[in-house]
Amino acid sequence: MATKDHIEILRSLFALWVPEQGIDIVPLPQAGSDRLYYRLTGQHSHAIGVFSPDKKETAAFIAFTDHFRKMGLNVPEIYATDVENDCLLISDLGNLSLLDHLEKTKKEGSPSKETCEYYKMVVGQLPRLQVDACKDLDFSVCYPSGEFDERSMRWDLNYFKYYFLKLLKIPFNESDLEDDFDKLIALLLQSGNQFFMYRDFQARNIMIHEGEPWFIDYQGGRRGPLQYDLASLLFQVKASLPYSFREEMLYWYLENLKKFIIIDEKKFVDDYYGFVLIRLLQVMGAYGFRGYFERRSHFLQSIPFAVENLRWLLANVKFRIEMPELMKALNGIAKQEIAIPETYEEGVLTVAVNSFSFKNGSPPDYSGNGGGFIFDCRALPNPGRYDHYKKFTGLDEPVIQYLDREPAVAKFLQNVFKIVDQSIHEYRKRGFSNLQVNFGCTGGQHRSVFCASRLAAHIDENHSVKVIVLHNEMKSFTFR
Repeated sequence: MATKDHIEILRSLFALWVPEQGIDIVPLPQAGSDRLYYRLTGQHSHAIGVFSPDKKETAAFIAFTDHFRKMGLNVPEIYATDVENDCLLISDLGNLSLLDHLEKTKKEGSPSKETCEYYKMVVGQLPRLQVDACKDLDFSVCYPSGEFDERSMRWDLNYFKYYFLKLLKIPFNESDLEDDFDKLIALLLQSGNQFFMYRDFQARNIMIHEGEPWFIDYQGGRRGPLQYDLASLLFQVKASLPYSFREEMLYWYLENLKKFIIIDEKKFVDDYYGFVLIRLLQVMGAYGFRGYFERRSHFLQSIPFAVENLRWLLANVKFRIEMPELMKALNGIAKQEIAIPETYEEGVLTVAVNSFSFKNGSPPDYSGNGGGFIFDCRALPNPGRYDHYKKFTGLDEPVIQYLDREPAVAKFLQNVFKIVDQSIHEYRKRGFSNLQVNFGCTGGQHRSVFCASRLAAHIDENHSVKVIVLHNEMKSFTFR
């Protein structure tokens, strides 16, 4: 369905809900799913419009919302639906999530007292959502899976294996790693699957509205263990909560859980860190897929936070089972300094200039926009043919002097400057945010590095834009 179609349907739903004129529709930032959100504002009323193209997911959201509201839980109200055309109109809970509140009020890396109180409220309410609201809940609508079972766990672990370990080229023995996955799954299944598992219980999905926490984005819920949601919240990588506060909230949760069921606290805590591990692996797989595969830069920016959580886990938790190949791979990640491209600034034209070797393929576009230029430097004189220059790069003076003497190089760069200047001028005029320019040569060491450096200097001198330079074969960044 075209964007115009579902926007008009949402406008019609709003008009049916409240007959007001002059309805304004503003798109909201898209997260990791295919759902699209809009804020609709009339003369006196406002609501959130949702375009959700997955009908089964929408059915789960509607069923869960109806049930949770009957239980008196803080979830959005559904004002109107057009299920046939994948559109919903729900209550507007504002713009402030728990994660936003945490980041805005954080002082010297620690959450504010008010933020801690909100976390305490959320953690205190979680057992009711998991245990009490689980009663009479229709789990037949769960999608894409009815429970967090062996298959679901294996999906998450393979997500991590294929979209993080392999994309980052972390070495591992596949057969031995699968054996460790089997052991981890068997351990986690012992915790049972008889409760409601929110699945994506994180501070981004908790809104602060009228001084209270409200829950959203629970459509992926299913039967599952208790520990998973708590691990998702307290070890949310972007939140970077102090570890002492995480432990405090763990035992606050156990105090509130006693109101509903009797549990073995020691076993719960032992099992809890296993769920912290599998959630962390799932998150790293998601960041790898959304970042390295789909090239969404803000997911890439979260990877260092995930690695920091991993380092803490490896240093502080002793698991009840031996998982040597998995631990070997995780320690390999923890020891790496993973280079992450700088975030693109909103409202500023960022020009990414890369040098690369054609034998390794052209660089990815982390902005997600595609397009740009690839200039082939292999027709230029090559200093790499001579032993004297082999130990140098295009940033070293001997290579610079060699290429500066060649008329063909100067002519080549003059043409490149004219083409790129034209694009920068038009991109800025049209309000575009990203342009990528790539220089390739045989080894990615001499000619492409020299040309990328010269273009970056030219742009820096002649345009008011942000320049990011990456020499891919040398793994070196320059920011201007």
